[in-house]
Amino acid sequence: MNVVNLILLVLLALGILGGNTTIAIAICFLLMLRLLNLEGVFPYLEQYGLQVGIVVLTIGVLSPLASGKISVETMLQTLRSWQSLLAILVGAVVAYLGGRGATFMADSPLVVTGLMVGTIIGVAFFRGVPVGPLIAAGIVAFILQFVPKA
Repeated sequence: MNVVNLILLVLLALGILGGNTTIAIAICFLLMLRLLNLEGVFPYLEQYGLQVGIVVLTIGVLSPLASGKISVETMLQTLRSWQSLLAILVGAVVAYLGGRGATFMADSPLVVTGLMVGTIIGVAFFRGVPVGPLIAAGIVAFILQFVPKA
């Protein structure tokens, strides 16, 4: 058996045992591509998958606004609560870190492997959601700007 397929099967088992359908579905999709000899799709997934995922995530976040479930009055009320103001601040910081993370991941491919392993661990064992690599890369990039280069 191919080593990559074996690793994906182990990760699939972790996803299933951890009760995380997100990682299980993603791994099943990737395994299916490999087993159907559609590996030519992988470069496109690597190049555009993150962008497509961010678009889909943004659509999901903005849907309540577009559907009318969040009114202008509700949006204005967010400015009256310290918890909402904190959420705005944290949202801005996370978006900033995500932007830096995307650039860092493109510039530092060796670090991407570590970020992916960490994300898989977080998703499989801590019931996380795999949006962490961008934020994690942003945090790493932020920390590394203070570390002298060897």
